[in-house]
Amino acid sequence: MADLVRFGVSINEDLLNKFDNLVVQKGYSNRSEAIRDLIRNQLVELEWEDEEQEVAGTITIIYDHHVRGLSKLLLEVQHDYHGLILSTMHLHLDHHNCLEVLAVKGLVREIRQAAQQLIGMRGVKHGRLTITSTGRNLE
Repeated sequence: MADLVRFGVSINEDLLNKFDNLVVQKGYSNRSEAIRDLIRNQLVELEWEDEEQEVAGTITIIYDHHVRGLSKLLLEVQHDYHGLILSTMHLHLDHHNCLEVLAVKGLVREIRQAAQQLIGMRGVKHGRLTITSTGRNLE
């Protein structure tokens, strides 16, 4: 771990009070932890702006498995992107609805492309790409 550096911040009292409330609500042990987390979130956002950056994330979809041919199409797309998909989890929510979560790692443009194909399929009721980092750039 790198050496810790202390620095001062000038901030409006009202904004600081709101931030302190956020620190408590989110369960941070102190302001420093919360600030580090905010900085890391911004760094992750920056990673995802570079289409050629290697990143990680999840693709989550809810779909009706009774839609004819949908399960087969979803599997075909997943096989097309087998190099990105680290793991999948499939849950039966009820008689019709399934939840599928794909853990992915690869280039931003490829992950976005895979997510768009999966989320945009007829019969997929909801989908979301959740972005994160491989962690290498967050030291």
